[in-house]
Order: sequence, then C-alpha cells, then structure tokens
Amino acid sequence: MYPPLLFQRIWTIGFLPDFKGVRVKVNKSLLNKNYNGSIFGGTIFAAADPFFPVLFHQILNSDRKRNLKVWSKSAKIDFLKPAFTDLHFEISIDDKAIQEAKETLIVMGKYEQFFPIDFYNNSGELCVSVLVQVYVRDLDLSKTLI
Repeated sequence: MYPPLLFQRIWTIGFLPDFKGVRVKVNKSLLNKNYNGSIFGGTIFAAADPFFPVLFHQILNSDRKRNLKVWSKSAKIDFLKPAFTDLHFEISIDDKAIQEAKETLIVMGKYEQFFPIDFYNNSGELCVSVLVQVYVRDLDLSKTLI
C-alpha cells in the first residue's frame, strides 16, 4: 500500500521465496491514462523504479543486518508498443548476481549493475523494456573505493 504505487495503480502480486523475485501488475485506469488512451509512461517508469532495489536490500540483509543505501541510480526505457491494456512483469535475481553483489560490496563498498524489466500486455506482447541500474552502498564499510 505504498502511496506512489497505489495512486498509479501498481500492484505487487507476490514475492518469490527469499525475495529473489517479484510479480507486478500495472492496472490501466483513468488515473494513469495518457492523451492517446494508453498507460502514461511515468506510471510505467514508476513501476520499474523500486523493485530491484527492494529485492537487493532484502536479500543482502537476510544473513546479517547491514547499513545499506540502495536505490535505482539510472534507467533506460524503451516504449515499444502503446499499453492499451493492463501490464505485468516478473523479475528475479539469480544466485550469481547475489554473490557478485556480496563480493563487490566487501571489496569496493558499492555495487552497481543493470537489470532488465520487460512489461507485457494482456495478450502477452512486449510493450516496454527497461534497464534499471541498481546502486548499493555499504555505509558500514570503513574504507571504500569510489
């Protein structure tokens, strides 16, 4: 029930075990429809923005509590087809990416990586492709390279 998602009609359908993934639905409504009748691009971007950082924060804090700052540092969005229906996506983080993040944080104190999110309409057609750059900083690490 996070207000920025709620008011844009973005719904978390469910998280995969251990927060290694999430399924999300973007409902088309009067509140997020643009001038041509498709879902407003800002709504689609808002749906892509928080989920990889949330997953990484939960995963990296599962074995021990860390003082982390995690956010989407940048993103590239390609609108491939107008979203005239609801949209949905599912993302996941594999064990290799998790291990890479942990090792990079130990050595560098920060981790940056791009991850894809593909949005599909009700017919299963790819409408939007987003690359989100996740940034993780371990604030407890005394020496970090910048």
